[in-house]
Amino acid sequence: MIYTVTFNPSLDYYVQVNNLKSGFVNRTVSERLAVGGKGLNVSLALKELGNETLALGFVAGFTGKAITEKVSKLGLAHEFLTVQGQSRINVKIKSNTETDINGTGAAVTENDVNKLVRKLKSLLKDGDWLIVSGSIPATLDVYTYSNIFKRLKTVKNINFVVDASGKLLTETLKYKPFLIKPNVYEMCEIFGLSAVPDIEGIFACARRLQNMGARNVIVSMGSSGAVMVTETDQSMYVRAARGQLVNSVGAGDSMIAGFIHEYINSGNYFSALNFATAAGSACAFTKNLATKEQIEYVESLML
Repeated sequence: MIYTVTFNPSLDYYVQVNNLKSGFVNRTVSERLAVGGKGLNVSLALKELGNETLALGFVAGFTGKAITEKVSKLGLAHEFLTVQGQSRINVKIKSNTETDINGTGAAVTENDVNKLVRKLKSLLKDGDWLIVSGSIPATLDVYTYSNIFKRLKTVKNINFVVDASGKLLTETLKYKPFLIKPNVYEMCEIFGLSAVPDIEGIFACARRLQNMGARNVIVSMGSSGAVMVTETDQSMYVRAARGQLVNSVGAGDSMIAGFIHEYINSGNYFSALNFATAAGSACAFTKNLATKEQIEYVESLML
């Protein structure tokens, strides 16, 4: 079974504005409302690929109720915990450039996290996958993810996957997650780099993350593709497919879903990375998360 955890799910309000002008009244030319949050995106992408998944996380207030209703309508299995406050609303503005305004999120407490851990302990079985991704509410600290992994150590052979930034990610490495997927800018932030290095430099940073505990590391590089170092001492690079960027939201989450889907089916790191990169590209080329057919088409362009 594949479980995802989203600490900070959201309602994402997408608006398109022609020639956005700061300080003036602007009119939208299109708008739509969708559920957001990295773990939810991973679950939705996995469901589209045919994998069984259960989405966990925290919801609050009327926005949390709306998130739950929308997730149910999408046919996604979920078991959210209700907490205090309001789930966040994120505004995604598409104009001459992409501008995101992300809300703060619900008031998740340590007691709420304890409830989540107890639920996970009751669900997780040998060989399951647990994907923890995205930001956390301001009420929690950077040790939140690592503390969860510490308390789940008694559940053997769980494949932990982490997609986070900064210390929220690096503090988990001592628990040897199966996979981490920083993007190249998050990688630079971790190591205090002022500029993006060349491919060999990115490989070197990925190996440093491996030496810190991660079993497998993917560094996503947007339109430049992705690199990976594996626990079997393989180093690989896959170019992204070329296409028109429509929406970058969810591309990294689609990569994780694509990788896990293909790795479960084939056990092959390179084919999993290739499919993951196709999934990320396909998502970037469409307004929503990509369909399985769209991903397979993009993958065919990469061969």
